[in-house]
Amino acid sequence: MESQTISRKKFIKNSLLMAGTGLLPITSPQFEQNTQLGDAKKSSVFKNVRLETGFEFDENGEVVQTQTDLFLVEIQDGKIKAVLPNKPSANAVDAKGWLMLPAFKDMHIHLDKTFYGLPWKAKSPKHRSVKDLIAYEQQIIPELLKTSVPRSEKLIELLQSHGTNYARSHVNIDPTSGLDSLKNLQKALANKKDTFQCELVAFPQHGVYYTKSAELMKDAAQMDIDFIGGLDPTSIDGSIEKQMDYIIQLALDYKKGIDIHLHERGESGLNTIQYLIDKVMENPTLKGKTFVSHSFALANLDANKTEEMAEKLAQAQIGIASTIPIGGMIMPIPTLYKNGVEVVTGNDSIVDWWSTFGTGSVLQKANLAAQLYGYRTEFDLSRILKLATGNVLPLDNKGKQQWPKAGDIADVVLVEASCSAEAVSRVSPIKSLIHHGKVVF
Repeated sequence: MESQTISRKKFIKNSLLMAGTGLLPITSPQFEQNTQLGDAKKSSVFKNVRLETGFEFDENGEVVQTQTDLFLVEIQDGKIKAVLPNKPSANAVDAKGWLMLPAFKDMHIHLDKTFYGLPWKAKSPKHRSVKDLIAYEQQIIPELLKTSVPRSEKLIELLQSHGTNYARSHVNIDPTSGLDSLKNLQKALANKKDTFQCELVAFPQHGVYYTKSAELMKDAAQMDIDFIGGLDPTSIDGSIEKQMDYIIQLALDYKKGIDIHLHERGESGLNTIQYLIDKVMENPTLKGKTFVSHSFALANLDANKTEEMAEKLAQAQIGIASTIPIGGMIMPIPTLYKNGVEVVTGNDSIVDWWSTFGTGSVLQKANLAAQLYGYRTEFDLSRILKLATGNVLPLDNKGKQQWPKAGDIADVVLVEASCSAEAVSRVSPIKSLIHHGKVVF
């Protein structure tokens, strides 16, 4: 075994083969034969697919159980062709009674930054602030970039093993990496384009002005990205207006969305959220395309202030991307939902220098939310599944089946669970992921 004084150069260059152990897409021979993995345009049929069909209510109108049945599901050209009564079929793949759910979406992650695929390394006690970690990134990014493409691919495979086929990834735009973090991630995504879909956020991790990133952000905005990012404008760049005005103008000029990191709490955090709300209301084209990630300033407000902020966010159609933090900082997600604010979640960091706790499972995030907010009933557990699926649910609130239907994109997971509520409560095992009709795990 290497001593604990292993050099950083040797650490970074260690073999990438460790990453794939047990995490490569695996399917049974029957799945491979019948679903024609190499060509999603061809048709496939699944029998013994468990789908939710409705709710069972007690005498008081409360949901006590989810009804399911087995079906035959036909897929063609990457879409659901038909959902039919179950019947024997020699050419069909046997789904073994596993529950079919919408494929999962990780809507806040950093696919470009990870130690995944390298030896274990816990977070350093020296790195306490965001600025500490910026300084650390400036040291390690040049070496990490040399292997970032294959490690990003391994991280994508980890997400797939947990049922995720879609992500929103923030990617560093900073003077240390220039545009290389973005270019390398785009290479990794191109290599996975048939099995995974991703939207990208140009993220000024080292500040827009704290380091000279403004022109780089403008360059990135002209590349194949979807959102303009930002970071703690008061504590990092020293001004809400200067950073936010630049970010907002880039989004308007290049017709992008906005998704900013906001860790700041207290007055500066709330003022940033209010400033963004005002700017979106002034520029309605940004409605429905603007998100605040983390938004810790919304935690632990009094009830009246929480309602006020939720109402304003809903009016501006600004979404919240929360990683469902635990500890003393509980986000007001139930209040956001009540007011119609779009809430999405993601793993954020996975085995990197910011945090080592990401597992790759957004189903686990839904489970965590259920525990934090007391969602214990059949109905509530079935509803919070939407955190994992990007707000798509098999049953509506009255128990009417609304997914899957003919014409839906065939992005599905097969889960070893009897219903959505059990899948959330037990973080049930993912048996298969199907992306655009193709089995990828």
